[in-house]
Formats: sequence, structure tokens, C-alpha cells
Amino acid sequence: MKPLRLVLDVHRATHRLGLYLEAAEPPLDVSQGEAHLLAYLLEEGDTSLGALHAAFAHKRSTLTSYVDRLEAKRLVRRELRPEDRRSFQVSLTAAGRTLATRVHRHLEALEAAALEGLSARDVESLKKGLAALAEAGEATPAKRKSRTRGGGG
Repeated sequence: MKPLRLVLDVHRATHRLGLYLEAAEPPLDVSQGEAHLLAYLLEEGDTSLGALHAAFAHKRSTLTSYVDRLEAKRLVRRELRPEDRRSFQVSLTAAGRTLATRVHRHLEALEAAALEGLSARDVESLKKGLAALAEAGEATPAKRKSRTRGGGG
């Protein structure tokens, strides 16, 4: 059995990220998933549910639950998209923007501390490794097998 060289560290870092958000003072009063959605909406602006799904790869039911809770807290607004009335657009409310800014600043501080001793090259390598892990996770087992055999995919 080969040792896991990346997955356990990513899992540990993700768990610590959640603990870091939980320890915020004053409390953020949102879950880790909700906090990430708020930070994303702050950076990206009004976003379709489809784009949120693509960005986070949550199950649609999980994403809907996060958005439902944020909407119940009056942090986001969900409205039909004028150009496609079959889909919704999610946007921050004024209260949501305020909380999203707090979340973002909190995450900025954590990221700055984590990256302090790393070179730009280290950061690019880390991003490349994380992107490769995410991409491999998107592939079905059949696609992964065909890639390893040189079959594309």
C-alpha cells in the first residue's frame, strides 16, 4: 500500500480551516460551507446557482440547503435570472455583504499566515497540486483508467 502524499494533508487543512472559521470573534454564525459561499459571492458578484455548483462541486441538494439557510438569515437573495427564467441568480444582501467581508478578511489573514514562508513558485506548485487533485476527483473511475492507459479522456 502506498502512503497518501496529498489527500490526508488536504483533509487536515480543510478541517483546520473549519475550526479557524468557528473560532472567529465575534462569531460568524454560519457554517464553513456557508462562509465559503459568502466569500465567493463577495469576490465574484451575483452568480447563478449553476456557476456556484461548478465552483464548489457540492451535490445540488447540499448547495440548495446552504443557499436556503443564507436566504433565511437574509444574507443572500435568490431571484430568477432575467435571461433564463429556469435558473436562479444568487446575490448578497447588504447584511450578507457585511458578513461576507468579515469572512473574507478572516480567510485573508489565515492565507497570509500560511503563505508567509512560501515562495511564489511554492504557491504555484501548491495550486497546481490542488487543481490536479480536484480534476482527478471529477473523473469517473473509468476515465481515470483510460488516462493511465494513454486512452485520453
